[in-house]
Parts: sequence; structure tokens; C-alpha cells
Amino acid sequence: MDEARSTVMRAVKSRDTQPELAVRRRLHAAGFRYRLCRKDLPGTPDIVLSRLKTAVFVHGCFWHWHGCKRCRMPKSNEDYWSSKIARNVKRDRIAVQRLKELGWRTVVIWECDLADGTEKLLTQLTFLENKAKPTTSDPFVS
Repeated sequence: MDEARSTVMRAVKSRDTQPELAVRRRLHAAGFRYRLCRKDLPGTPDIVLSRLKTAVFVHGCFWHWHGCKRCRMPKSNEDYWSSKIARNVKRDRIAVQRLKELGWRTVVIWECDLADGTEKLLTQLTFLENKAKPTTSDPFVS
């Protein structure tokens, strides 16, 4: 890799990206509390809602190869990039599978679908939260 490319690649952040921050702001505004990048969980999810046992990954379309228009393989060093992206995709698949085996719900929000993906996440979390709350008609609640 040439020096200019190396400089650009060093500037790419792996956490606290703009899409992640946008999702976190929406979750917090809706009253959900979460932890960030729990290393004890497979794949180190970007956002973890432990009480609802939900792990959220906010994926960049290029790095995790969504297949949308943002995904364009670089013309230089194609072998390197195709194998790197293939490893990322495989690692993502394994992490989601392992989380599911541990009983966690997983949600992937793609960079290109940030607004809709976040709204769907909020809808799912609200449903789970309401389902988890005891109702006054519950005979076991005093």
C-alpha cells in the first residue's frame, strides 16, 4: 500500500462512527440505555441492550459488504481487498451465529439504511420492553 492510502486507512474509525452515533442518539432519546462494544460477547457488538438481550451492529456498507451502491471494490490491490472483505463478512456471520446460540437477539443496521433500520430497531425494542413488563391484569403481580 502506498503512503497516501495508508494515511487514509489509518483515519478510518472502528468505533464512534457517525452512523453509530446517530443510532445511539435515537436510542437514548427514546429512553433506552445500553453499553458499548462489550468485548465479552462474540463480535464485540457496537451497542448492547443487556436487559433486552439484544446486540446491535452498525455496519458500514463497504467494510461489511452489503451489496448496495456504496460497495465498490477498489481497483488497486484487488486481491487484498477482496480477501479482507470476505474475512469481514465471514467473521460477521460467525459472530451473529454465536450470539444467537447464546440466546441473544441480533440486529444489523446498515449505513445506507440508517434511518429505516433505526426505526425498525426502536419498534422491536419497544415491543420487547412492553412484552417484558408485567401488566396489571397479570394475576401474579400484586
